[in-house]
Amino acid sequence: MAGPSRASRSVVVCGDRPARHAETSGAMVAGMGAVHARRPPQPRWTHIALRVSDIDASIEWYGEFTPLELLDRRRDELGFGAWLGQPDTVDRPFVLVLAQFLPGSDPYGDHPKEVLAPFAHFGIELPERAQIDEVADRAARAGCLAMEPKAMPDPIGYICMLRDPDGNMVEFSFDQGVYAKAQEVWGNRPF
Repeated sequence: MAGPSRASRSVVVCGDRPARHAETSGAMVAGMGAVHARRPPQPRWTHIALRVSDIDASIEWYGEFTPLELLDRRRDELGFGAWLGQPDTVDRPFVLVLAQFLPGSDPYGDHPKEVLAPFAHFGIELPERAQIDEVADRAARAGCLAMEPKAMPDPIGYICMLRDPDGNMVEFSFDQGVYAKAQEVWGNRPF
């Protein structure tokens, strides 16, 4: 996917390396360096981002159907942004970034709006099988159930799929084993 045109890009210094893809905005101005004093101790996978049509509807949907909570919400000259995550991940945050651009301000407006579907999806592993049926029932009542609960072969587990307000797929799984594998392989590693 192509980003903004070269003419609209700014070189912003983040730490001691230029980030050619970053846009100049708010407190971050070319040549100023880092804005935030607290940084991860090592490289971290921190987010995934989606363009959304209605940020309020998306925040409400993710709050209703997922364990994600609103961490931050912003508005600037381009539009609206929100970060959703889980409060128990403060040392290793991973957030869903939602961006709703104002008309004529989307730096990717010349490109199709991406949708995670039919296979591409977000995944949420639940601790109890009954929780899959419960979220599927709530989604069916709300009109956003994309796939009924179904037992799939290992390592997929018992899953259902929902569609967010923009059509992105969100999988809910039981016994998928991502959590178990991470505990098995990385559980005793000193970090």
